[in-house]
Amino acid sequence: MTVKIFIATHKKYRMPDDEIYIPLHVGAEGKTDANGNPLDLGFIKDNTGDNISYLNPGFCELTGLYWAWKNAKADYIGLAHYRRHFSAKIKPSDDMFESVLTGEQINKFIPEIKVFVPAKRKYYIETLYSHYAHTHYSNQLDEAEKILIEMYPEFWLSYRRIRKRYYGYMFNMMIMQYDLFNEYCEWLFPILFELNKRVDARGLSDYQARFYGRVSEIMFNVWLDYMVEIGRIKKSEIMELNYIHMEKTNWMKKGSAFLEAKFLKKKYEGSF
Repeated sequence: MTVKIFIATHKKYRMPDDEIYIPLHVGAEGKTDANGNPLDLGFIKDNTGDNISYLNPGFCELTGLYWAWKNAKADYIGLAHYRRHFSAKIKPSDDMFESVLTGEQINKFIPEIKVFVPAKRKYYIETLYSHYAHTHYSNQLDEAEKILIEMYPEFWLSYRRIRKRYYGYMFNMMIMQYDLFNEYCEWLFPILFELNKRVDARGLSDYQARFYGRVSEIMFNVWLDYMVEIGRIKKSEIMELNYIHMEKTNWMKKGSAFLEAKFLKKKYEGSF
């Protein structure tokens, strides 16, 4: 079976050399080099074919997800990031790229496994909703809930369950059987496009204006919960994979920002 995992990137970066990986330049629309020419990273650009590249400042890697949905075909399609990858190893190698999931490794689990997700991210003292409310702006998620009720009311109970969880499958990373991948994108993007009409992002910092990608992280959990609830996907057909960061995380800075957000109401203004 064919597997294509698109790697969202906005800059030149080392990429896995396995044939299942396809680097995708996200946010390519309007980007130029020092000479004023269209920026060319040597990767496929997300402003080709059917695309929403112009929305990248707010949608982030989702413009890559959309591009893959509209322009790619494979038995399984997935999304990863240039600095964050799936891994079949519990402990990464010294060279992190040697630990990135390979085609040989994932093919051992398909077609029995229909959906691959990154290992749960646990918040412990925060629910998915409270963490979002503390670090970003809750009205964005509240408006997404209203849209969900209008468009897909059958999903609302799943949303209420998910918002109370202390963990989630995050980062907009997944690898799915094509029919499920297609169903998910058909469900997700109408919500986000409507959210784009209703929420005023003016006055937000560049970092906070990227909230569509953060809302979609939670929405992916909602969609998956509902699919399991109705039996469209069995729990046994979902597999968690480790994920690895290709660069070091500043845990001191991240931890401090988390506490300041929770107790001092200071919003996140950058990655860690």
